[in-house]
Amino acid sequence: MSAELLAGLDEGQRLAVQAPSGPVCVLAGAGTGKTRTITHRIARLVATGAHPVSEILAVTFTTRAAGEMRSRLRGLGVPGAQARTFHSAALKQLRYFWPRSVGGPLWPVLEQKMRLVAMASRRVGAGTDTATLRDLAGEIEWAKASLVAPDDYVAAAGRHHRDTPVAAELAARVFAGYEELKRESEQLDFDDLLLHTCAVLEDDEDVAREFRARYRCFVVDEYQDVTPLQQRLLDAWLGGRDQLTVVGDANQTIYSFAGASPTYLLGFASRYPEATVVKLERDYRSTPQVVTVANQVIAGAQGRAARLRLRLTAALPPGPPVRYTEHPDEPTEARAVAEQAAALIAGGMPASEIAVLYRINAQSEAYEQSMAAAGVPYVVRGGERFFARPEVRQAMVAVRRAAAPADAPGAEPVDLVTAVREVLVPVGLTAEPPPAGSLRERWDNLLALVSLAEEVAAAVPGAGLADLAAELEQRAEAQHAPTVDGVTLASLHAAKGLEWDAVFLVGLSEGTLPIQHAETPDEIEEERRLLYVGVTRARTRLAVSWSLSRSEGGRRTRRRSRFLTGIAPESSVPSRAARSGRCRVCGGPLTDATQAKLGRCEQCPSNADPDLVDALRDWRRRRSGEAGVPAYVVFSDATLLAIAERRPADDAALLAIPGIGRSKLDAYGRDVLSVVSATD
Repeated sequence: MSAELLAGLDEGQRLAVQAPSGPVCVLAGAGTGKTRTITHRIARLVATGAHPVSEILAVTFTTRAAGEMRSRLRGLGVPGAQARTFHSAALKQLRYFWPRSVGGPLWPVLEQKMRLVAMASRRVGAGTDTATLRDLAGEIEWAKASLVAPDDYVAAAGRHHRDTPVAAELAARVFAGYEELKRESEQLDFDDLLLHTCAVLEDDEDVAREFRARYRCFVVDEYQDVTPLQQRLLDAWLGGRDQLTVVGDANQTIYSFAGASPTYLLGFASRYPEATVVKLERDYRSTPQVVTVANQVIAGAQGRAARLRLRLTAALPPGPPVRYTEHPDEPTEARAVAEQAAALIAGGMPASEIAVLYRINAQSEAYEQSMAAAGVPYVVRGGERFFARPEVRQAMVAVRRAAAPADAPGAEPVDLVTAVREVLVPVGLTAEPPPAGSLRERWDNLLALVSLAEEVAAAVPGAGLADLAAELEQRAEAQHAPTVDGVTLASLHAAKGLEWDAVFLVGLSEGTLPIQHAETPDEIEEERRLLYVGVTRARTRLAVSWSLSRSEGGRRTRRRSRFLTGIAPESSVPSRAARSGRCRVCGGPLTDATQAKLGRCEQCPSNADPDLVDALRDWRRRRSGEAGVPAYVVFSDATLLAIAERRPADDAALLAIPGIGRSKLDAYGRDVLSVVSATD
């Protein structure tokens, strides 16, 4: 049986599976078979007699992952193995030890802490709207996961640069009041399960002795995401022993805001000098094209985690190239993605094997709308559909109520966008965005409605609130279709641990990824890791896109994400001809990149002014000489010819020419426009 467990494993996986009982650290990159590796290791420990199955406890972070682990272990002939979440394991242990160590039955566990948070918040005047309460609950969870008591909260929040939903001193009072209410009602929250299990094991020697006689070997999955509280519980379980296997990837730490820290993974070899450390870098999930992009993204990582950077090697055969596209605005980007998803489905790909991933949930509305308009089934993962969100429903009611008097005969005409902003102020739209969290998400959703008002105003001159209300109702109705098996719309956080055949990474603009409120080096690095996680969700097809404006027809002031520098080619902007795939002269199909760049077939005549072509070449020769680079690095011949044929008059027209991205516009745009203008 032991030999069978090694069959089909690669060299790194075999090293991890065969490592002797003791400290083992498996650094497992995305798609490298970590679950396969740790389940085979557990099965081999049992098969070789190193540990009976009853002595092994495996813990992970989600019930889905724990269930998958148990299922695989059953298939390997280890049906009795325990694989649980941290909280599930702690609850089981507390139920057994509480009566004897604390006395009486175990206090009931709060399914939802919001009621007590609301009571504590009301007592100190901290606000009781849903978004504020949700953020306060999140702060309490972060504090407890970080082993921060109410009295220490203010100092800890400052030290960790927390964007608190209310003043830190007020949040600390809510935290203290919540803990008091919980004790008075003799209830526990989920973090208490871990805290009390720690306390029992640390303070009751008899309990600790019995527990450690039962469990002698531990396996921890996703170790990069453990919090200080979870590490304290693990230490209490171990009691100074070293029969521990951890598996993780510091490049996938994306929950620092909730207290997760890669510190324990990064410091494992220092803590256990005799530890076996194995790297898994052979990627069985993604094509070489996707793996190359993943490596490029994470190659720019800074800080301590960069020392344990994994460089993935693809095991799969080559696939299609990664696509990079710059769009003029978000609605255009969303429509293009919906069209491409529809084409994939028409070609035979199941809708469930396609995902659209974005940084924040407020971005979902444009994609819900575009999918509905294109007749593409979709599901929103990790959040409500846009028009089902409470603040959006409240905003729609406010717009409807304001529409009647504002649009009545004889009423003064008003600017729609200004009117909408005024209507949404009582709902929560402030002049400045609130800090990160639920309040910021609520604000982003309301701002999305303002963008929709901008679209309506641009499309319908003189449009009023009634026009916007009708548009909102129409969109809500189109997106309230029954949930079906369809294209997944999800935030990058919600996509962790999942994978699809085709992934669209959308909205990769500065201010969105990295998010605007990410300011410190550590925060920027976490945003980079989010992109890395997004890239590694794709098996065979990956499309990356961004837009230059939020609303259709708006000013194109955005820049693509800094993380794409050196990765996305400069010629990411499709011309109108390239997008349509037709020649602008004869209407025939465009068959190669040069034709797409020119927007015409090779046999169709050029309308370029020879004097302009010569002037552009003279300018390019001077600029390339000054920079000491070949002429084609400035602009290719095809790009110069496209400029001469189209005679762009402004930045937007230049950006519409393939081969001219934002960076080349910044470097050469003014010169090129001057050359074109001089030959008019």
